[in-house]
Amino acid sequence: MTSTYAPFPSASVAANPPAVFVTRGLIKTYQTEAGAVQALAGVDLTIDSGEFVVMLGPSGSGKSTFLNILGGLDVPTAGQALYRGVDLASMTERARTRYRREQIGFVFQFYNLIPSLTAKENVSLAAEIASDPLSPAEALELVGLQDRSDHFPAELSGGEQQRVAVARAIVKRPAILLCDEPTGALDSRTGVLVLEAITRASRVFRTTTVLITHNAVIAGIGDRVISFADGCVATIRINTGRRSAHELSW
Repeated sequence: MTSTYAPFPSASVAANPPAVFVTRGLIKTYQTEAGAVQALAGVDLTIDSGEFVVMLGPSGSGKSTFLNILGGLDVPTAGQALYRGVDLASMTERARTRYRREQIGFVFQFYNLIPSLTAKENVSLAAEIASDPLSPAEALELVGLQDRSDHFPAELSGGEQQRVAVARAIVKRPAILLCDEPTGALDSRTGVLVLEAITRASRVFRTTTVLITHNAVIAGIGDRVISFADGCVATIRINTGRRSAHELSW
């Protein structure tokens, strides 16, 4: 039976809150002209509240498909993806839209800023659809761009544009922050600034954060490191000495 949207249970008030995400036997198959391509081949994984998870793996290993399912951008072919006990695949498209709007902050490799709007105006667009947003000025200050708020994207460096994208994601105060190769188009120095913005936001708002990268060095900032290969979880490692972004050596 297809569910309608209902508010998700709050981890802070539930006596025994479920894990933020639980996936069971998650499979995703795409049909192409050349035949079926299996992106996920049965993923069982649990992500807890407040965790900072780094996902590693080569291109085509399934990590971006997995992230898209967690974010409600895609649905599995088989298996379950549960958010606080709610099966995302059973929701209507309208309910998934509300889920993305109210629960998720996305940061992608490419910034996707609107060129005709200033940094502050780009962030304001996300704030307008949130129920309890930060002010755009607060979000930009959190990523260190309070002095660049009136600049257009063309007047900002690549790293600054990506930090605007981070501010746009966090202005909603999302419960979940999903980052897909956020430093993939940046040099190491600029990438560190972006990672610092993401980790700072994660810490301030206690978000559950999942960050995808192909760069193994970045794994040091996570609580757990999950490696994907051939559509499956290959290894899971707990970071006993989590590092800050500026301690990374690329």
